[in-house]
Amino acid sequence: MEFFQSQGARIAFVDLPPSGEDRDEPIVLIHGFASNHAVNWGSTLWTQTLTRDGRRVIALDNRGHGQSEKFHDAASYSLLRMAGDVLALMDHLGVASADVMGYSMGARITSFLAADHPGRLRSAIFGGLGMRLLTSDPNYLAIVEAMEAPSLDALTDPLQRTFRAFAEQTKSDLAALAACMRGTRELLTVEEAAAIRVPVLVAAGTRDPLARDYKELAELISGAQLLEIPNRDHNLAVGDKVYKQGVLEFLRRRP
Repeated sequence: MEFFQSQGARIAFVDLPPSGEDRDEPIVLIHGFASNHAVNWGSTLWTQTLTRDGRRVIALDNRGHGQSEKFHDAASYSLLRMAGDVLALMDHLGVASADVMGYSMGARITSFLAADHPGRLRSAIFGGLGMRLLTSDPNYLAIVEAMEAPSLDALTDPLQRTFRAFAEQTKSDLAALAACMRGTRELLTVEEAAAIRVPVLVAAGTRDPLARDYKELAELISGAQLLEIPNRDHNLAVGDKVYKQGVLEFLRRRP
């Protein structure tokens, strides 16, 4: 791991060179809530897949996650601030533009980069995300409660148990995750999403209840391509071979 300072936070990241011929097309990977770069992108063999395709892979631990600095106040988190961490990392590494792929919360961060900083993105890949990009998540307080519960056994709601179990599996700081969930409530407007002009791929599992309206999102963004990952839910879609192959094909076709 390497570290740098961004907006008052110590951010951890990896910078992996391509194996074989270098395409000179770096890609930045942004993980989801309660995950980290190693779980989201390393364990699923994404980093290996992309470096073998001749791509420099840059992946960070979002603030509050992994080996990056943890904060327990919601004011330290926002999607815009976390998007700023990504831009700061690119600046730190001297990367003028890159493809950016985010999954779930990482896709929400990516969407703000695509909308507000299109000159820094060759393309944007939104994984595990549908119209939640534009609508307030009614479950966010339940997820906060799951992080703040005294134990997993104290929870009975299946959604809460799923999020808490995953957070414990990734050895996350539960108080930091609760603060992060409270702080990351910004939404793109329909007009802002429709105005995105960088090449976009929307990828989601066909059995993903958290991204069930992914087709609507792809239709909203002009020129966006759709990648359906058959029979996969939110967790299993991440490392699926259909997802990987579809992303590689998208990257090779995009301008």
